[in-house]
Amino acid sequence: MASGESILMVRREEGVARIEFTKKDILDESNIQQIGEEISKIIDQSEQPKVLISFSNVRHLSSAALGTLITINNKVKNKGGQLRLSDIDPQIYEVFVITRLNQLFQIHEHADEALSSFA
Repeated sequence: MASGESILMVRREEGVARIEFTKKDILDESNIQQIGEEISKIIDQSEQPKVLISFSNVRHLSSAALGTLITINNKVKNKGGQLRLSDIDPQIYEVFVITRLNQLFQIHEHADEALSSFA
């Protein structure tokens, strides 16, 4: 991957940073680190960030990526913000259930539903 090329597609909608992945597999450690850094910058740009991460394009996710999501969640909460996850593949969602991360995150079936859930 060329340096500076983003793995994320970010657009702002109704005051929410809506993030989607451009890759189907979020497995590589350097990609996961880059994702964490890019999302951290988005969080840092807002006093009370509202972040929606859609997994509509993602088919495989590593445990390191889950760790990055927990870090992102903590950053958002520390700033009094809100984080929503959506469009998670059923097989990936099983991992969230097994690890009980489905209880930590607000997960919605579709991005539009998640978008309308922000206060």
